Amino acid sequence: MKKILVTGANSYIGTSFETWVSQYPDKYSVERISLRDDLWKEVSFKDYDVVFHTAAIVHVKENDESEYYRVNTDLTIEIAQKAKREAVQQFIFLSTMGVYGTETGYITKETPPTPKTPYAKSKYEAEKALSEMHSSDFNIAILRPPIVYGKGCPGNYRKLANMAIKLPFFPRVENERSMIYIDHLSEFIRLIIEKRIGGILFPQNKEYVNTTKLVRHVSAAYNKDIKVSKLFNWAISLGQKNSDVFRKVFGTFIYDKAMPGGPGFKVVGESLDYETTSFEESIKCTEGREQSNE
Repeated sequence: MKKILVTGANSYIGTSFETWVSQYPDKYSVERISLRDDLWKEVSFKDYDVVFHTAAIVHVKENDESEYYRVNTDLTIEIAQKAKREAVQQFIFLSTMGVYGTETGYITKETPPTPKTPYAKSKYEAEKALSEMHSSDFNIAILRPPIVYGKGCPGNYRKLANMAIKLPFFPRVENERSMIYIDHLSEFIRLIIEKRIGGILFPQNKEYVNTTKLVRHVSAAYNKDIKVSKLFNWAISLGQKNSDVFRKVFGTFIYDKAMPGGPGFKVVGESLDYETTSFEESIKCTEGREQSNE
């Protein structure tokens, strides 16, 4: 039985992971802890095999950059130091694709991180500190997932899905995005715990996602046939030059699939297959339509 402590009581990824591994009640025990006050300092980590650190600040209302570093960097280091001191075997840190400082491009293992936002900078500073703490007795796994989607997931996917539901037509674009379904990410985390894998890891779905195809799958989940057209692609091209939002929606932004943790990732010659369902089915599940034809 592996005992896992998830930091971030209301974390979407943390709670989803807990739900996922509940199907293995004899293998994993998951508890969650809030870091909103200092009460966590009184909690012993000695009984846990793994600390999965998901707690973070993504947006600061008053644009106080120091708050990003206080939570995303300093608090992360403090949690990791306590875990190492109390003999936790593995520390998993949820970082971000944002450390590359761009919304478009092809990311390979040679691509250097150049974070630009306070959020990404604070995450990258935590990564560097954690990497120095790695040892044979304290395994550090740093995850840089791309866009995560799934039922109830906040963020850019939901905005795009709402467009698919409401709009009568959508541009036909030829782009590719790295994405990962929440169940695939949860299974990936389970496997790196099972195999005690460390390092910087880049989990993603087996296939890149085309935005137009994504919108059509969402539309189909509601029995709606959305029309697609290249008529306004000139406006899309113009928008990508001037808008971060357009680049995030219509640009190409992918990880090289050969990067550690990618599809077919091998550990001691064994491939770790963490994709549990097809892309089409993952969209149906995300939209809550897997049991419905309404």
